[in-house]
Amino acid sequence: MSIILDVYIVYTTQCLQQGWGTFGREVTCGLLGPWVQPLDQVLLFINFNLIIYNFILLLRGFLLGNLDSVKGQHLRTWRATCGLEIAFMTLTLFPIRLLFAAFMMLLAWPFAFVASLGSAEKELEKPLALWRKVVDFLLKAIMRTMWFVGGFHWVTVKGRQALPTEATILTLAPHSSYFDAIPVTMTMSSIVMKAESRDIPVWGTLIKYIRPVFVSRSDQDSRRKTVEEIKRRAQSNGKWPQIMIFPEGTCTNRTCLITFKPGAFIPGVPVQPVVLRYPNKLDTITWTWQGPGALKILWLTLCQFHNFVEIEFLPVYTPSEEEKKNPALYANNVRRIMAKALGVSVTDYTFEDCQLALAEGQLRLPSNTCLLEFAKLVRSLGLKPEKLEKDLDKYSESAKMKNGEKISLSEFAAYMEVPVSDTLSDMFALFDEDESGKIDLREYIIALSVVCRPSKTLETIQLAFKMYESQEDGSIKAEDLACILKTAIGVAELNVTDLFRAIDEEEKEKITFADFSRFAEVYPDFAEEYLYPDQASFESCVQTPSAPTPNGFCTDFSPENIKDERNPFEKKLN
Repeated sequence: MSIILDVYIVYTTQCLQQGWGTFGREVTCGLLGPWVQPLDQVLLFINFNLIIYNFILLLRGFLLGNLDSVKGQHLRTWRATCGLEIAFMTLTLFPIRLLFAAFMMLLAWPFAFVASLGSAEKELEKPLALWRKVVDFLLKAIMRTMWFVGGFHWVTVKGRQALPTEATILTLAPHSSYFDAIPVTMTMSSIVMKAESRDIPVWGTLIKYIRPVFVSRSDQDSRRKTVEEIKRRAQSNGKWPQIMIFPEGTCTNRTCLITFKPGAFIPGVPVQPVVLRYPNKLDTITWTWQGPGALKILWLTLCQFHNFVEIEFLPVYTPSEEEKKNPALYANNVRRIMAKALGVSVTDYTFEDCQLALAEGQLRLPSNTCLLEFAKLVRSLGLKPEKLEKDLDKYSESAKMKNGEKISLSEFAAYMEVPVSDTLSDMFALFDEDESGKIDLREYIIALSVVCRPSKTLETIQLAFKMYESQEDGSIKAEDLACILKTAIGVAELNVTDLFRAIDEEEKEKITFADFSRFAEVYPDFAEEYLYPDQASFESCVQTPSAPTPNGFCTDFSPENIKDERNPFEKKLN
């Protein structure tokens, strides 16, 4: 009987949580007027009937002794009811909210336009002129009204925002949605934005008002200039507005904090950590790089009657002398404090790591590939994959000239034009499987190609064929293919016998890239069938695990999983 009560309470509670609530009805009376009561009655009618239906199903399941099937029916019924509520909200609340939000943005535009006239490079006068104070207050009020209309009726603020003289940089995390703009509009702090944003009608004018630091993708020195501008403003003793920076550099699902980028910490000045929470029962906020699109997130969120958001200002963090000299250490220490306040874990993987792990190429990486470690070491050496990609052909030609001759660590350092260091030694060890103190440079080029263009499998294979092919007919043997493919997916051992035989239809005991390309075109899933046919022992990076992963962001790529799952694919790192 207790099982029946547990299941009943869980599902009826979930259904009621989708209803209006006393607070929601009160705050909407001013917006919907006479529409509130009938809308309220419809939603309560839906939930009441669902509760009665739940009870009937549970009683039937108890009498028949089949509660598992009843639980499945409950889930399907609850989902259907949520769909009905969203459909109802789409026809009633959604268009009203959308029109009001658009009206508020248009109302803010003339104020922002007038206030942003003049050079954005000039520092704000201290104290502010009266007219600018009035404009600032009006814009904050208009934007707050816009969020209120969108369902963010009450924004909970904890802690105290530091003065610009106390902390010129505010670091916000986790970054999970464009709704993270709420604290920006509440404080009118500067942010780092793409230069293209300034040309967006209406929105571009509002952006220019907060005097952002613009980043240009077309300018190769843009990152350096951005860091220099942040440093200049941070060291202006409060003459510029505070800068809000999302150090993760991308949107995540808020279950962990990924590696912070060092831009906010390079100036070496005190920062104030700020944490964001969205304690909603139904998550319509999260907008990650794989998931619902921006318009769908906007639609679902505006269809929720009330959306909760919490902003907590943590104490100002003053860096030590060691942290001032080491921005990465500074960033990691601030991240730990923020993770503790949020009650989540941290992961040393970055957005780029997950792009590599989840790339939609024909060679998907296993969960214990060493290429993630390799990618991290590449970045630690100050090398940029996006720049290295342009020179891959040149690198492959120089590696081909060595004709398989192995090189030492010092020769490897000279080739890469970097000094010998612990980081370089760790990278070298990834390819020194027999611990001979020498590596094949071709393997490094293959791994680098995968990191630079993870989704372009055939281009990497073609590059590898050029380095391993015979001078006479451009062919390679089975052992060469094994070396190419095991390096391309970052494992120590790989059986390619069946794959090689399937490609070598004429049994010449050698294949060309043309043969491989034709085979891959006919059998695009050749890796799953020939390289790791036993899916039970191979956990693809794109599979969804049955249980939540420890880092919550990059599936199957938590440090704990990698450490414990060395078979059948072992890391090359000794």
